[in-house]
Amino acid sequence: MGFKERRKRHREEFRGEILEAALDLFALEGYGGFSMRKLAARIDYSPTTIYLYFRDKDDLLFHICENYYATMLGDMQAVRERGTTAEQALRDILLNYIHFSLANPERYKVVFFSNPQLYGRPEEYVSRDTMSLRCWKSICEVIDDCRKGGVLRIVDVETLSLVFWSAVHGLVSSLIFTKDFPMPNPDVMADMLISGLLRGYRP
Repeated sequence: MGFKERRKRHREEFRGEILEAALDLFALEGYGGFSMRKLAARIDYSPTTIYLYFRDKDDLLFHICENYYATMLGDMQAVRERGTTAEQALRDILLNYIHFSLANPERYKVVFFSNPQLYGRPEEYVSRDTMSLRCWKSICEVIDDCRKGGVLRIVDVETLSLVFWSAVHGLVSSLIFTKDFPMPNPDVMADMLISGLLRGYRP
């Protein structure tokens, strides 16, 4: 490996270390309590060094979110490549969303509850090629496959996709944030929720 390749790999590794430290700090301090100065102290580098890699805390948060969505998108693509039925693919994708999120609660909280305007206005969100938008489009495509296959009734695809996503997002949020109430088994709740959604929107 030549000097340029080693330098590039070092930059990528250090960039990854910054993002991991930033994720931990966002989870600990929240969006309002996060600062580049605190991050610099956490990784024992100067703020100037961090600015060579990331513009500001929103830039850091954006890349944390994009990495999260990239993982989810990869999982969705793997499900769709199995060649199962559209209904099974939708069920598996929703279950994976729930399981992955519950396995990474702090990351989930940082991604979804830090800055609700991180991706800009709605018209900006849909005009940019981001991992988040690709995830959304993938969900819409699976819902549309179910609709075309007669599994789900003929309604607006994006609205129906948002209903399904909002349901699993609500379940995940409840399971992550609820600490003072005896919650049922997450797997049982997930199966009941998804089965109910599918039954409720059959033709």
